[in-house]
Amino acid sequence: MPRIALLTRYDTQGASSRVRTLQYLPVLHQAGIETEHFPLFDNDYLKRMYGGQSINLQRLQLLARRILKMPSITGSGRFDLLWIEKELLPYLPFGLEKWLLDNGVPYVLDFDDAIFHNYDQSGNPLVRRLLGHKIDRLMAGARLVMCGNGYLAARARNAGAPWVEILPSTIDFEKYRILPAPQQPVISADNPLRIVWIGSPSTSKYLEIIRPVLEQLTSRYPLELRIIGAEARQWPGVQSVHIPWASDTEARELNQSHLGIMPLEDTPWEQGKCGFKLIQYMAAGLPVVDLYMENNFYDMPNEGVRLAHTTPESIAQALIEILDHKETAAEMSEAGKRYMADKDLEHGFEQFYAAVSDMAARREPAEPAVYDRSYTRPAVSADVVMDEKLAEQSYAPPVIVDNSLFGRLKRIGFIRKSKLLRKLWYKLRGL
Repeated sequence: MPRIALLTRYDTQGASSRVRTLQYLPVLHQAGIETEHFPLFDNDYLKRMYGGQSINLQRLQLLARRILKMPSITGSGRFDLLWIEKELLPYLPFGLEKWLLDNGVPYVLDFDDAIFHNYDQSGNPLVRRLLGHKIDRLMAGARLVMCGNGYLAARARNAGAPWVEILPSTIDFEKYRILPAPQQPVISADNPLRIVWIGSPSTSKYLEIIRPVLEQLTSRYPLELRIIGAEARQWPGVQSVHIPWASDTEARELNQSHLGIMPLEDTPWEQGKCGFKLIQYMAAGLPVVDLYMENNFYDMPNEGVRLAHTTPESIAQALIEILDHKETAAEMSEAGKRYMADKDLEHGFEQFYAAVSDMAARREPAEPAVYDRSYTRPAVSADVVMDEKLAEQSYAPPVIVDNSLFGRLKRIGFIRKSKLLRKLWYKLRGL
């Protein structure tokens, strides 16, 4: 069995490295495959970045460390294969990476993001000129390019990669199998609807897409937006809760919610997203609402997910169709769990291991698999404006009494009627 150098982008706290590579280590070792891990950016770097601290100097130091370490990794027959997450050196030229990789050791590239668009669609003309084709040239020189979805695989094939496979991101379903089935709530002021989002601070910007939806939904349901891994939002009328991310608690926290969301923009960058949040939600038994985008058509089941057009009205309608029909929500919950039971870590490892074995035996790749759409429903589309849809009240408006000093001040009539004082109120709430 070969010895593999794992050149990941991040260490254990980086979601992409953990999901695409590091979670396979125990089964790889059981299969007799030796590995050594060389992360580019360590956990301290991520902690500083997510904490808003300066990372420029540390970034340069870590890039220099990788450059200096590469000759010892690729030389003297130490490793039989290099498994590289995305690229060796972000924002450094192809020529440098080619020189570092030009020692005869075959390499694999693994992608779960359209990072080539960081370069070819950069707003900086110098970046487009110097780096616009960097990833394509790396793909063409790779022994194998492993991609998380069809959009990424199409780019690799167009770049001339000799061997391309689609390996959807997977999870350890055993963490979720033992969880109880989520209970669809009897919604009340004391038991609000719990909508959950999980992700990193860098991707929490997408929550702004559903802000108008949730602000409107509060007139129909008492709700709580649970945010795992990023800061809570300060939106008028929306109760938001921050939940720290931890590997040993994420499954339980998801399971204690009622519905999962994954808002995205509809741009080329987002087409490279591989829907890891969605598979976590489904594994936890949550109905899921996402957007009607090409990259979701091949990885999502018809019955566990609702894909909506990218308008607030359509997203609101998709949510309401689930929330107003508990039978639909329960059916989606069961369908999602069934779907994920067949796409767990073991199935992902089998494909991972087969590719490594074929490369070790120097076998030629098989014909690329043809992937049919798994999601064939039409997009959820609103036929009325959101305000009209939300006016069809199914529940009494929530009665939530805040007896704190701020809560009492808020109930003073002239504060509610004064636009200036209302703005001051929300500012004070955010302190």
